[in-house]
Amino acid sequence: MSAPYLAERLQGFGTTVFAEMSALAVATGSINLGQGFPDTPGPAEVLDVARSAIGTAHDQYPPGPGTPELRAAIAAHVARFRGLAYDPDTEVLVTAGATEALTAAMLALVEPGDEVVVFEPVYDSYAAAVAMAGGVLRPVPLTPPPADTDGAVWTFDPADLRAAVTPRARLLLLNTPHNPTGKVFRREELDAVAEVVLTAGLLLVTDEVYEHLVFAGAEHVSPATLPGLRERTLVVGSGGKTFSTTGWKVGWTCGPAPLVAAVRTAKQFLTYVNAGPFQPAIAAGLALPDAYFTGIAADLQRRRDVLVGGLREAGLPTVSPEATYFATVDVRGIADGDDGLAFCRELPHRAGVVAVPAGVFWTAEHADLGRHLVRFAFCKRDEVLTEAVRRLSRMSA
Repeated sequence: MSAPYLAERLQGFGTTVFAEMSALAVATGSINLGQGFPDTPGPAEVLDVARSAIGTAHDQYPPGPGTPELRAAIAAHVARFRGLAYDPDTEVLVTAGATEALTAAMLALVEPGDEVVVFEPVYDSYAAAVAMAGGVLRPVPLTPPPADTDGAVWTFDPADLRAAVTPRARLLLLNTPHNPTGKVFRREELDAVAEVVLTAGLLLVTDEVYEHLVFAGAEHVSPATLPGLRERTLVVGSGGKTFSTTGWKVGWTCGPAPLVAAVRTAKQFLTYVNAGPFQPAIAAGLALPDAYFTGIAADLQRRRDVLVGGLREAGLPTVSPEATYFATVDVRGIADGDDGLAFCRELPHRAGVVAVPAGVFWTAEHADLGRHLVRFAFCKRDEVLTEAVRRLSRMSA
């Protein structure tokens, strides 16, 4: 049934399953491991700057592209960790989170009918952003490894990637580290992406918000560092995941000046500006020493191991991620009809824990590929994860 008044291009983008699962968590008193946000505060070095900025001139509109100090901090941070040089005046744009950066990029760069190549499962806002621009998704499926096989990773067939590029293709939208799978694209995989982008003359938008939340054995490589890609790539980042400040919505995009100018044109008519007192705080965070960034990854890896171990002990076959906040469970043989959505609706009553069905991250074309998968978030306090594991273990008792 179509939603009344809603434009055709947005039909199907109704209330998300995240809202349904969060409401179910409240109704049942369950632990919510569905939505991916931390439940601990960020570093004091960042929070104290924000507190000090409130009540000052930072409460007013910041400059449209972002404050000079934050743009300079972003450029310095990217140069420090990725070896890429961007002019903070013309090649860096501050946005209302990575979501706005991605949406503004689609609105600025995609004409109605243009095709956008994505790897799926795909973060849900991507499809909506492409739809708002009048574009068409061309999904390339990722294949999960066997659950409970340590070191195994999600993969894709380069032939599928090449086949997804038609004469109507305009850009490729890449997410690495990848939500919801926790996959980190390897250099040889990025080389295949680069070949397709350069051969077809595509633009590349790369979402790297989890760049610092990568675990031992994996390495994040920004696609913009590959030969020939910097001049056709927009790199999207955010302070939310790195500094546990997801509600501040401070994101950015870096790229060649003409691409950034195009995105800025769209962005100025969306939020115009945002997060005045938080911009100096994120600038301070980006300048923290290397030990901070390695420390948050190591701490999150430890939390991953607690949850993955508990899921497996509870008889839930689990794919351990290489990065991000999320682990994936294969419910085939556990849920009636191998239905991840039904499993998630039942789990709060069985175990007092909430997850989200990963099937929502696949397009209708490939819906069967993710129907049996469920996503759990482990970016929570130790006591929350310990209690969730205890509750889940009752299922196998």
